[in-house]
Amino acid sequence: MARLPFVAGNWKMNKTVGEAVELVKQLKASLSGVEGVEVAIAPPFTALDAVGREIEGSAIRLAAQTLFWEEKGAFTGEISPLMLNDLGCRYVIIGHSERRQLFGETDETVNKRMKTALNHGLLPIFCIGETLKEREDGKTFSVIERQLEGGLKGFGGKEIQKVVVAYEPVWAIGTGKTATPQQAEEVHRYIREKLERLYTREIAGEIRIQYGGSVTPENVKGLMNQDNIDGALVGGASLKSETFSRIVRFKEM
Repeated sequence: MARLPFVAGNWKMNKTVGEAVELVKQLKASLSGVEGVEVAIAPPFTALDAVGREIEGSAIRLAAQTLFWEEKGAFTGEISPLMLNDLGCRYVIIGHSERRQLFGETDETVNKRMKTALNHGLLPIFCIGETLKEREDGKTFSVIERQLEGGLKGFGGKEIQKVVVAYEPVWAIGTGKTATPQQAEEVHRYIREKLERLYTREIAGEIRIQYGGSVTPENVKGLMNQDNIDGALVGGASLKSETFSRIVRFKEM
C-alpha cells in the first residue's frame, strides 16, 4: 500500500496569535486544492485555539509541539493531552531534538509522552536523530537504534501503526545544512529495517517516516524522491506561506 506523504510545519516559539491567524489564512488559500499529501501545522500553544478555529473545515490538521504525560495536576507550565484534545489537535510532536537538548527530555520521558498521546487519541510525530559529533564518531545507527527502542518500548503493532517517525539529524536543524538525499535515505532505510525487526515487514512498510532538517522548496523534491522518505517536518520554512506551500506542492515541481 502506498504511503500518503505527510508534511508538517513546526512553528516553534514563533508567531503571536494575530500573526498565526494571518499566516494560516494565507496557507488555506495557497494550499487550496492540494491533493495526495497530508498537511499539519504546529503553532505555539497560545495560538492553538485561534488557529484551530481558522482551519476548521479545511484539510489542514492541527498539531501541538509537545505534551506532558499526566492528565492534570501540579505541573506548572505543562500541557496535558486533555487540553490538546479540547483544542482539536490531531497530532503532537514528541522528542524533538530541541526538547531533548534544551529541556532534558530522555528516551524514557519521550516514551511516557508517546504512550499518553496514544491513550488519548493523539497521533505522535516521534522525532529521532543524531548530533554532528555522533555522526562524525560513526554512531548514527546506534543512536537511532537506542532512540527507537527507548521511545517505542512497550508498543505493539497496533500502537506503532498510529505513529509517524521523523528523522531529524540534529546537525541539520536550523543550520542551513541538509543531509543529502542519499544520506537521509540511508538512515530512513535503516529505521524501516529496524521497525521491521521490532514488528513485521508489513507494519514497517506502512509507517511514514518524515525527514526534518533545513527542508526548503529547493531540496524537498530530491528528498521526496527517495524510497523511504514519506514527508517532511519543516521548521523555519513553515513560517512563510509561500515557502511552506511550495514544499507541500513538491509533486508539482
